[in-house]
Amino acid sequence: MFDLVDSLKSIKKKETLQVEKVNTVLFFQTDKCKDLVLEAYRFDGVAPPSIVQNDEEGIVDHVRNSDIEVVIVELNKSKDIAKDAERIRHLLPNYASVIIIGSEDAISTIRNLKSMGFYYLFWPITKQELIDFVRSVSDNRKLKSSRGPGQNRRAKYISIIGTKGGVGATLICAEMAYQLSADKKSSCLVVDQNHFTGNLDIMMGIKDFERRKIQQGEVTSSLDEAFAESLIHRENSLLSLLSLTADNLDSAALLDYTNTIVDLLAADVNFVIEDCSASVGFSIVSDSFIAQCDSIVLVIESSVSSLRDAARMRDSIRKVNQSNALRLILVLNNTMPKKAATVNRQDVENFLKQKIDIEIPFCEQLPATILDNKRIAKTSLKAAKPLQELTSVILGESAAPKQKRSLFSLSS
Repeated sequence: MFDLVDSLKSIKKKETLQVEKVNTVLFFQTDKCKDLVLEAYRFDGVAPPSIVQNDEEGIVDHVRNSDIEVVIVELNKSKDIAKDAERIRHLLPNYASVIIIGSEDAISTIRNLKSMGFYYLFWPITKQELIDFVRSVSDNRKLKSSRGPGQNRRAKYISIIGTKGGVGATLICAEMAYQLSADKKSSCLVVDQNHFTGNLDIMMGIKDFERRKIQQGEVTSSLDEAFAESLIHRENSLLSLLSLTADNLDSAALLDYTNTIVDLLAADVNFVIEDCSASVGFSIVSDSFIAQCDSIVLVIESSVSSLRDAARMRDSIRKVNQSNALRLILVLNNTMPKKAATVNRQDVENFLKQKIDIEIPFCEQLPATILDNKRIAKTSLKAAKPLQELTSVILGESAAPKQKRSLFSLSS
């Protein structure tokens, strides 16, 4: 007997299977753009995107979905599209392709967005233009094509370098990582370049941690992303730690190996933060990581030896640097009371002939706070605000009105 109900169910299932799906989220500013995107997807038989108001909170709440393929960001209300795109860049996962919709008809805008790994659609657009563009981006992803700016997106590289052992580079690295991951909702990979010593696990509050020991055979074998993933300690979904050691490899070999692993992992995170301490004989010239850094934080303490080493390291960085975009951020960390310090901020600035960006005051409660597994930046200690300001500098956020700060290009 012919069953009309079953027949209709079968037809409905077939129609459902034919619906094209491109996992998309739209962060909109205007109803006009929102309606056009929805109509374009619906008219062409594509599953509708998630719709979210374009604000930082909305972006943070929705982009951490691993199923997202395409992120559409409307910036029609923006006065400076490149600047606003850079502001939200750290919130967007690198595995997603990003399309910016805006009304700036300028080559410089397209160029700037392309350098960030973003696509650009000039508004106004038709429904057909939009859906054709989205399909093209989606096809490039499926084919793993090298075409398009989305293939150039990578993590921001930050290197925290101590001028000498004990100046607080590791503490600053840990605090920055937690602020970026917990507060700014950006994915971070922390890289421990102190392969045989150091207390990065303590500073990060990771209990019962052991460095991953590398065997000689692993160094010479072929590497892939799956193996690289097996080497990291995942603290949570947004924060990971790579810390390697070996019995039969020296620091230089481990440094090269670590940098190779970082290259394999960098596409999946927003930030790579490297902890480099001068106490292990770190060589700026030999570290290929420096060559691709976006920011270098040089940590100085209030002593003559640290100041002299800071000048030497700064000059070495300038010598090997090949990028005008690289920023050198100077941090004066007062690890001792003023009475015990041999130099002050003015002495440091006079000797280096440039301003200090961030000064962290001496705080005798720091060791106890760290051992209590508390984040310094979350406390009321005097060191909290400067640490927060440093993270803001890294993100390119505007400084507080009362705080004067200058960022130094290494070309200056």
